[in-house]
Amino acid sequence: MPENQHEDPFEDRFAAALRDTGHSFRTDDPAALVGRGEVRGRRKQLLRRTAVLGGMTGVALVGVGATLLLTPDVHDPRRTSAAAGPAATTSPSAASPSPAEPFTGDDILRSLKELLPQGTYKEEQAQGTDSLMPPYAHVVFDDGRGAAALGLSFGRVEPGSEQARQRATCPDKALVKYDDCTTAKLPDGSRLALFQGYEYADQRADTKRWYAELLTPEGHHVLLTEWNAPAEKGAPVSRPQPPLSVEQLKEVVTADVWPRVVDSMPSRGDRSATGEAPSPGTRDKTIGDTLAGLLPRELNIVGEGGQESEYAYLVVDDGKGGSLVQINVQPGMSDMAGVLFEDAEELADGRLVTTRQSPGEEGAEGVVMWTVDTLRPDGLRVVISAFNTPAQHQDATRDTPALTMEQLREIALSTVWDAGA
Repeated sequence: MPENQHEDPFEDRFAAALRDTGHSFRTDDPAALVGRGEVRGRRKQLLRRTAVLGGMTGVALVGVGATLLLTPDVHDPRRTSAAAGPAATTSPSAASPSPAEPFTGDDILRSLKELLPQGTYKEEQAQGTDSLMPPYAHVVFDDGRGAAALGLSFGRVEPGSEQARQRATCPDKALVKYDDCTTAKLPDGSRLALFQGYEYADQRADTKRWYAELLTPEGHHVLLTEWNAPAEKGAPVSRPQPPLSVEQLKEVVTADVWPRVVDSMPSRGDRSATGEAPSPGTRDKTIGDTLAGLLPRELNIVGEGGQESEYAYLVVDDGKGGSLVQINVQPGMSDMAGVLFEDAEELADGRLVTTRQSPGEEGAEGVVMWTVDTLRPDGLRVVISAFNTPAQHQDATRDTPALTMEQLREIALSTVWDAGA
């Protein structure tokens, strides 16, 4: 489900580490996460997604990317792009290792500084390619017009996978508020996204977040993020805009040194691969198609989006205004029963059901979020939410969602989601 993007988007490096070690995700406040749709579920795909976004409630981690930042340097990937030209090349440096050698944190910092305008640096942090965690760099950069945080992160993405299709794309404006976002295909086949938005979707602070995201045909993923403050959160803005222009972001993120950094990362099996089988019950159509087929006939679909498997959203209208409806279908969630369904209703067939009516995203006036969360005995979790607004970061446009709690329950418990349906 859409979530506070970035809010809680898990950074690629944390997600990769979780997949590598096989550890499962736990939260200190599972009820809050469920209510806001922040639990993406599949530990194999704890992606930041989508990524990617700041301060929204209810966006699926993969669908749009939520962010749980582990350090102040790495940031939620996602979505922007710009007109593209040939990839820029970094200036030669004796300090840059050959592709066969690992890059140290100092190597990455040095290469980054060579590509940035004249300025000063502090709070430098970096991780090289000889660690379990994917490499990254973080600096506070000042070009004389105010200190600004910059974060650079790297990863591998399986070419042709669902994750690859999600990278370097613009977020849906039904879920994320931003000023501008463009995407382009570079001459070498890489995809580039250039995004100009905000750290908080409700703009409760003036902190801006801009980023450039690059995905090459070989699966090299590079994300460069900047703010107009010395920290992404909790610091007053220090300048009207982040220091790098869109063209400068593109120049830095497309430097030819970065694919070499990714190539020098140790192989970790399917760490970044997301080519999983479709969720049960949806093998021949997308989650959105299945959801649409379960809606009451009087609802008109006026907007849609999501992924082929696991997450989708629809904007529906019953003649009283748009209403956002989002759903996650997540196999393999049995081990979360005691965390997410501790006080759930148990049906005769063993299915667990919880319901929740809560306020929507902070800063969106009058918004409510109605949720029905279910878990089958075989571990299939289906959770659906509806809002009284067509975009969760916008103020309410109607008194209640277009679907009642009973209708949401009926959809979540439908047998069409079950294996073999």
